[in-house]
Amino acid sequence: MTQLQNVLNAIDDINKTDPNTTVVDGVNHPKELLYGQQMSTCLDEYWPDANDYLQIAVRAQHVKRWHLKRADFPAGKQGYLTWRKELAVFHAATAKEVMLEHGYSEEEGDITAAIIRKEKLKSNSDSQTLENVACLVFLQFYFNDFAAKHNEEKVIRILQLTWRKMSVRGQEIALTLSLPAHLLQLVVKALA
Repeated sequence: MTQLQNVLNAIDDINKTDPNTTVVDGVNHPKELLYGQQMSTCLDEYWPDANDYLQIAVRAQHVKRWHLKRADFPAGKQGYLTWRKELAVFHAATAKEVMLEHGYSEEEGDITAAIIRKEKLKSNSDSQTLENVACLVFLQFYFNDFAAKHNEEKVIRILQLTWRKMSVRGQEIALTLSLPAHLLQLVVKALA
């Protein structure tokens, strides 16, 4: 087994312990294990030549996410943003630690951690690709549930924010996704 595969397996092993679950086709899956695998599948499909650092960052973007609970941060937008920032730092540090345990160097761990923290988003192609993958996975697997919980105005605003985060390549891929008609209508409204 390769060094990269050992790290991906170790991340999966951590995420298998997620107490939160997602039901797919009547089967319960640890939530962040499923998310990490969806992220890797998307990366493999659209960016098959991704380097080790990006592959690890994509798989580890939500590693052990349940460790920092949203409820432990203040309510409101500022509390939400603080929570998200703390999560990025936590995921990056966790991924780096796993990499070091499996023979990657300190520098390689730092490169991957910077991708997970989405540093230099528009100028670092790996950080941008991680953002693209996260947006595409949201649209494919989580958008329907999100749209069902929120009013149309909020959904359109979130779609517009999501669209702005993606590169042109990410946007082009998003336009090829097979979405149900009601979600496609929301996308059309958001991009109008």
